[in-house]
Amino acid sequence: MQGFLVDAFLGQQVEMPERIVLDVDATDNPLHGHQLGRFFHGYYDSYCYLPLYIFCGDHPLLALLRPSNIDATTGLLKHLIRIVTQLRQRWPNVKIVLRGDSGFCREYLMRWCESNGVDYLFGLSKNPRLLRILGKELQEAKELFAQTKLASRVFKDFDYRTHKTWSRPRRVVGKAEHLAKGANPRFVVTSLSATEYAAKTLYENEYCGRGDMENRIKEQQLFLFACRVSCATMRANQLRVLLSTVAYVVMRALRRFGLAQTELAHAQCDTIRLKLLKIGAIIRISVRRVYVSLSESYPFRAAFLQAYENLCQPILPAPAAVPSG
Repeated sequence: MQGFLVDAFLGQQVEMPERIVLDVDATDNPLHGHQLGRFFHGYYDSYCYLPLYIFCGDHPLLALLRPSNIDATTGLLKHLIRIVTQLRQRWPNVKIVLRGDSGFCREYLMRWCESNGVDYLFGLSKNPRLLRILGKELQEAKELFAQTKLASRVFKDFDYRTHKTWSRPRRVVGKAEHLAKGANPRFVVTSLSATEYAAKTLYENEYCGRGDMENRIKEQQLFLFACRVSCATMRANQLRVLLSTVAYVVMRALRRFGLAQTELAHAQCDTIRLKLLKIGAIIRISVRRVYVSLSESYPFRAAFLQAYENLCQPILPAPAAVPSG
């Protein structure tokens, strides 16, 4: 069932991309009963599950329900290997980048990426040693803020290795930022080279771009009932999460292929449901036809008709025939 999400992604691609960015993140599914796998999570301050998601752009590739008494990376590597394998079976030469916050900055993940030709870009938790390395840039950002009264940023690119946990030095980019409320330093670690991605570009464009994934998760939870995990067992609740994710895949395909060049081309799932799907109609059935009559005053009639016409057209090329023998 998890593999279907990758198959659906591959089936909607007309051309091979040069580069794929896999965004990984964990979130909470609050629990209000005594479901199997129920634990209290201190960060979310509630009893919850801790589902793991992987997205490529706005397309989900993994929706894994997990208990909340685990590390954020638990179960990730097994599914990452499966997803990368599926992608490379279709596109052997595609570049793959794994991106996540500091909760996924683990030695075994970075080591696996380095051994398998997958680039990574993770947040890195700050510590006194990193802050000392960034000290000069933090002072520069503070002085710039004092002069302009505007948020100021200074970046530093350097090699870094922990004393015990990392097996090798790695590229780290530090952001020395000063705001009205004070210093706001941040760090990321990556396998992407400095010649391809300068420090500022790496942080502002590449790393901060992962924030859009959180909007996609919220869209599922708020509008497609991904938080409805009221069954007694985790297996049944995992099925609920997967059904919600498949519903999102369908809505995404409708938005991309059906609603292109309409006013709903960038609408969220709830907007599409309310304005395009949950509408009144009169249905009449004859021997040969089924008539669906919509109101003439329906305000999104043009978008509805355009979506119908778009979906009647061949969208993707037919799959190539498998050679016999």
